[in-house]
Amino acid sequence: MLRDITSGKDKDIEAALDVLVRLRADVILLTSFDYDLDELALTALRERLTDHGMAYDYQLTSAPNSGVPTGLDLDGDGRLGGPRDAQGYGQFIGQGGMAILSRHHLELERDLTSVLWAELDGTRMLPDDPGRSIQRLSSTGHWIVSVHTKRGDFQLLCFAATPPVFDGPEDRNGRRNHDELAIWRHVLAGHFGEFPNQPILIGNANLDPSRGDGMRDAMAHFLSDPFWHDPLPDSATAHWDSTGPMRVSYVLPSRGFRIMDAGVLAKEDVDHVHLPVWVDIGLK
Repeated sequence: MLRDITSGKDKDIEAALDVLVRLRADVILLTSFDYDLDELALTALRERLTDHGMAYDYQLTSAPNSGVPTGLDLDGDGRLGGPRDAQGYGQFIGQGGMAILSRHHLELERDLTSVLWAELDGTRMLPDDPGRSIQRLSSTGHWIVSVHTKRGDFQLLCFAATPPVFDGPEDRNGRRNHDELAIWRHVLAGHFGEFPNQPILIGNANLDPSRGDGMRDAMAHFLSDPFWHDPLPDSATAHWDSTGPMRVSYVLPSRGFRIMDAGVLAKEDVDHVHLPVWVDIGLK
């Protein structure tokens, strides 16, 4: 990815740069962004955006679970070291992580990426699930990130959950997807430290409240909570040939914000399956 960012010749990277310039976001969460220890790829992306007139002073990333080996045969194919044997799906450590670019100072307040799935209160993990003693909940990561602005601070609840498919009748991915959303309820209940300051849920839940696979009721119930603004009800944020339009990515400000505007870039404007979601907010 670093090679593709710096070359200026990769079609997908150039298209992504164009989208980021058009969005002109003050703060943006990037998912499916490969992680490297020295943040070379993220720094290179920042530099390319600066060349396009979009300067971000701050960046933040942290090691994801994707590609981290468990040493176990989690997918039951009789082989070790496959992408589905890792803590989160990945052909190498750090594949498809998360990153944030911002015009405002960022601070990683809490990283819940290492929380074990079996330790979540009310977990959907089964006693006979493989790797129960070491399997982490996050397929990518769960972060609580503070954004410090001159008009006040708020916190982003960032995540990118596993799709609730690509498994069998045991529905392991579906159950894990459910709990990757459910952990935020525990965060708001104070089970993982102090209550977040002015939280905004942002990320890819990979779960539509009314369509497709997965435990849809969990997403529908989450969206109906009056604690959250839902600025884009029934808006498709992804398009797959097998399912058609789906809502799987979300930006949900809590009730401490004013919603100025919101939208999803149209499919004809973006040559990607997942579409960028944006929300303009005002601090009360």
